Amino acid sequence: MAKPVVDRAGLLPLLAEVFRSHGYEGATLALISQATGLGKGSLYHFFPGGKAQMAADVLAEIDGWFEVHIFAPLRESDDPARAVAAMVGAVDSYFRSGHRMCLVGVIALGASRDTFAAQVQDYFKRWNDALALALRRSGLSASAARRRSTDALITIQGALVLARASGDSRMFGQAMAEMTTRLLAKPD
Repeated sequence: MAKPVVDRAGLLPLLAEVFRSHGYEGATLALISQATGLGKGSLYHFFPGGKAQMAADVLAEIDGWFEVHIFAPLRESDDPARAVAAMVGAVDSYFRSGHRMCLVGVIALGASRDTFAAQVQDYFKRWNDALALALRRSGLSASAARRRSTDALITIQGALVLARASGDSRMFGQAMAEMTTRLLAKPD
């Protein structure tokens, strides 16, 4: 059993990895206890709403990280090319160059999708909106910016799945290496 974590903030990354590895449905309290070193009573002390609260709080933590490191810089930067390049770098770092699955995507694909639909939809919408806004500021039309933004999210999520399925994270790296150029290319 893991050494017990004594604060809620320290629990969230551990919970995230359990949900990433096993999905919401497969993340049993036994697995969560093993990962955190806490018994059921202690877990409910930190998360009175049980596993659903744990997952919701982990999703909120992830959302907060993306807001600070991805969404806000895309929305607020005076240099859209730099913001897009920084987004690609942050995405590569966050997903550990394709070695870490997107927990929001894992939840979106699981049977618990409807339980967390609002959080999942909001996350992807805000990312798509922020990236499209940066691309608009780079000189693309609204429709071209939206198409490229949506394509980027599809590419990121698809590359994560392919890297995981094949056991070859280079697929993710290749997708990330080409993304900035594709996103910022002048329209035909």
